[in-house]
Amino acid sequence: DEAKAKGTPMSFAMTFPPGTHAMWMRYYLAAGGIPPDKDVALITIPPPQMVANMKIGKMDGYCVGEPWNARAIADDIGFTSLNTQDIWKDHPEKVCAFTAEFAEKNPKTVKAVLKALHEASVWLDKMENRPEQADIVSRPTYINCPKEIILGRMLGDYDFGDGRTKKDPYYMNFHDRNCNYPQAKYAIWFMSQYRRWGMLDEAPDYAGIAKKVMRGDLYEEAMKEIGYVHGGPSMEPEKFFDGAVFDPSKPEEFARGFAVGSVKG
Repeated sequence: DEAKAKGTPMSFAMTFPPGTHAMWMRYYLAAGGIPPDKDVALITIPPPQMVANMKIGKMDGYCVGEPWNARAIADDIGFTSLNTQDIWKDHPEKVCAFTAEFAEKNPKTVKAVLKALHEASVWLDKMENRPEQADIVSRPTYINCPKEIILGRMLGDYDFGDGRTKKDPYYMNFHDRNCNYPQAKYAIWFMSQYRRWGMLDEAPDYAGIAKKVMRGDLYEEAMKEIGYVHGGPSMEPEKFFDGAVFDPSKPEEFARGFAVGSVKG
């Protein structure tokens, strides 16, 4: 309120306006009664540049994937308020996407990629492999960040930088708990947030679009060929840290059900 009154509202960075980190940032601020489009300035900065921009005072905070949150603490320029897992446990994050045309013309390639991702994900979720994983991605050819900064949170060891620490049982998950199944309800949730924040002028065909985009059939076919038994689709409700419950069969109701929002129409 003080910053806004002075005409210089606090600035918060995310990686892409309609991306996951922007949605987590908006949800978090709104849950605290802060309209993200009115009371603060949201800016876009690439993940590797977050820490450097924080150092020079370009923004007051940011939402981004690891290791840039841990890096801010290591460099003594910030702290972690909460994890996105605290906002929505086992939320979706990264995506493997193909155009419909490519998938139709190259079915073998698509299945080969999905199988390779499955194999890599299984390896990543064996905790004994995480030190090696941290070593690999720490290299300059990847994210160029010290292994020690990367590894802690990969193991679920959180130092928030403000005196709080915790061992998080819901550390970063790459395979377990059926996390790689392309759930239609996740696409529906994101569309509900685009509605909530005025990014869509009218209610979309939630179920129809989700069915086109989240191709469970392609995933199931690839997994069947390697004998992997997945957990299948789910339309069960999802609960958030503010007590809100998302019913994927009622997305428009969810979009309109918040005190802080800017739904059009």
